[in-house]
Amino acid sequence: MKIDTEEFRVRAGKKPHLGKRPTLVEPFYRSKEEYRKSLDADIGKLRGLQDRLYASNAYSILFILQAMDSAGKDGVIKHVMSGVNPQGCQVFSFKHPSEEELDHDFLWRAERNLPERGRIGIFNRSYYEEVLVVRVHPEILAAERLPSDGARPGSTWKERYRSINGLERHLHANGTRIVKVFLHLSKAEQKKRFLARIDDPAKNWKFGDTDMKERGFWKQYMEAYEDCLAATSGKDSPWYVVPADDKENARLIVSRILVETLEKLRLEYPRVDEAQRSKLREYRKQLT
Repeated sequence: MKIDTEEFRVRAGKKPHLGKRPTLVEPFYRSKEEYRKSLDADIGKLRGLQDRLYASNAYSILFILQAMDSAGKDGVIKHVMSGVNPQGCQVFSFKHPSEEELDHDFLWRAERNLPERGRIGIFNRSYYEEVLVVRVHPEILAAERLPSDGARPGSTWKERYRSINGLERHLHANGTRIVKVFLHLSKAEQKKRFLARIDDPAKNWKFGDTDMKERGFWKQYMEAYEDCLAATSGKDSPWYVVPADDKENARLIVSRILVETLEKLRLEYPRVDEAQRSKLREYRKQLT
């Protein structure tokens, strides 16, 4: 079944109105077998595209995943990127900033971990936390020890959106293609997944006090996400709101977005000139 990724793209400057966007859509598979077959097909394409990305060494991919707890970020990385060569892929998870990171601007720790040319970089959460969790919990902003001179009330988030957009324009101009996915989970589905983690001893470690605390700020997070997505989804670095109540469906949509992004680059293996071909023919003679 064909997936139209444009259906999930956030138009530049348009508020996504998450309350009206579905968290569950008609599945793009009719059975588990068909799901596996479709995902394997995209994984195979990703493998070949990543190989050419690495060989051509002209572009890099920055894949950003944001979501509420239990939306399936780890599962997307595990299943969609399962066939990618580890040498050409790097994953970073952004937790609470360290003291060293707090002594720099909010983009510094992300900039240190950007993918090199030829590689796919995956941010499991990202610098976007600075306009999401920090906005919901302003006490975190106070701990960042920002100068107060000249700051206008309410200007912090607009300034940070501007900084983020500036960084992403710079990265795009220098060969980094950015794919940003928000896994859109319903509060009811989160409750179901939380209960599963509590009831399954093997999953108890995945659930803690913070999960319950953050669930209480659901409305504030949705407002923060809506403003963030509207302000930072651009032509060259779009956001995709991917329905996440069905984990398998979400993985198929994400894999298709990544494949299409890489296909647009028209990647090719480096070509050699006639002089190099002549050398290769000579080396072949020597080897045989």
